[in-house]
Amino acid sequence: MMNSISNEAKGFYKLSWMQRIGFGSGDLAQNLIYQTVSAYLAIFYTNVFGLATGAAAVMFLIVRLVDVLWDPFVGAFVDKRNPKLGKYRSYLILGGIPLTGFAILCFWNGFSGSLLYAYITYVGLSMCYTLVNVPYGALNASLTRDTNEIAKLTSVRMLMANIGGFAVQFGVPKFIQYLAPDHNWKQASAANAWFTVMLIFAVVGLVLLVFCFTQTKERVVLESNKTDKVHYSDLYKEFIRNRPLRVLALFFITAFAMMAIGNTASSYYFGYNIGRDDLIPWFNGIGSIPAIFLPFVPAIKRAIGKKQTFYVFLLIAIIGMALLYIITVTPALKSQIWLIYVAQFIKSTGVIVATGYMWVLVPEVISYGEWKTGKRISGVVNALTGIFFKAGFALGGAIPLLMLTIVKFNKDLPQQTPLTQQGILWLMTVIPALLLVLAMFIISKYDLEDEKLDAINKEIEARHLDIK
Repeated sequence: MMNSISNEAKGFYKLSWMQRIGFGSGDLAQNLIYQTVSAYLAIFYTNVFGLATGAAAVMFLIVRLVDVLWDPFVGAFVDKRNPKLGKYRSYLILGGIPLTGFAILCFWNGFSGSLLYAYITYVGLSMCYTLVNVPYGALNASLTRDTNEIAKLTSVRMLMANIGGFAVQFGVPKFIQYLAPDHNWKQASAANAWFTVMLIFAVVGLVLLVFCFTQTKERVVLESNKTDKVHYSDLYKEFIRNRPLRVLALFFITAFAMMAIGNTASSYYFGYNIGRDDLIPWFNGIGSIPAIFLPFVPAIKRAIGKKQTFYVFLLIAIIGMALLYIITVTPALKSQIWLIYVAQFIKSTGVIVATGYMWVLVPEVISYGEWKTGKRISGVVNALTGIFFKAGFALGGAIPLLMLTIVKFNKDLPQQTPLTQQGILWLMTVIPALLLVLAMFIISKYDLEDEKLDAINKEIEARHLDIK
């Protein structure tokens, strides 16, 4: 008992299941919005709102450039301040309310075809998402230093994030079809249904953010008398001196580009390559089911090691993509929808586990940076990771639209040309698989094993005790 109390006093806190679920509800909330944007905003813009694919692609890139300037400002701003509602958790409310509003406006067709309106609402949504996501990411590292506890916390978080993903991937097209039964859900005639669905998802997301706020308690944060030492420039300094962070940056960019490409392409793939628009919700929904494996990840990591866990599941994802490609190009197999579902399940098992587990690494690089410099700048580091995953999403959002432009996709044609279908298939399988091979190489360079990290955290806590 005394040892437990001692560990708690040193920052190695244990969390209850309600605290873990409460924290995870924040990611569920954000996924109800951002997964909808990732998976469906491109097809909404091109098929419902009426933007040209090239113009939409350029907009996706420009919005991410705005993020490059905005995210580090938010990170430094958050680290330098201690609001009464909580250093990090307060922004779940302060940022969550405008995020909800912009998410709803993004899927409103009142200014159909207006590129200016699309820019204003999408930039607004992205900036408000940063105002929620950066502090939320920092909140993880402020709850405890215990590496095993963080692994459990992250597994619960990712499970709940993927529940949100399932609600989006399966629910969005299903709900739109339900609200507009006499219209094609991917056409402008279903615009009101799109707006209603986003309204419901966004409001539910806000309620979940409030719940997350009530269930979290920050106990490992930068002391108030040190916040004046945090500067905007810390972002660039931290990136230069923190090698594990640089490795994680490249991994995030690659992984999120891969996910965004697949998410964007899936609606085009099942509608135009398989010719079954009605089955898109089932195909996307199956892609979220493997989240059930996430609670087992801490045990798998303990059994085979951190890097080996990434290698195994990234390879599983590549195998699933290869199967999907073979099935699609083989007429006798293509008609067997169940085979496509199996390939999707295998691919998604690898993707969900590997990309879910990578969030465990964020608190690790924060602790490494604190060990090196004495500054626990969680907000700055999470601003950096925000830039990384948004850069990945930017590539993942722009590449499909550019590819569709190159292969001459025409939304008015129910049957696309063989060249267009081949381009869509590459977006679903070949390009993501190549990115996963690159991700395996990148993660091989990550050198913060658990033993080294535990020693780092204990040394940090010993420094704090010496100072006191």
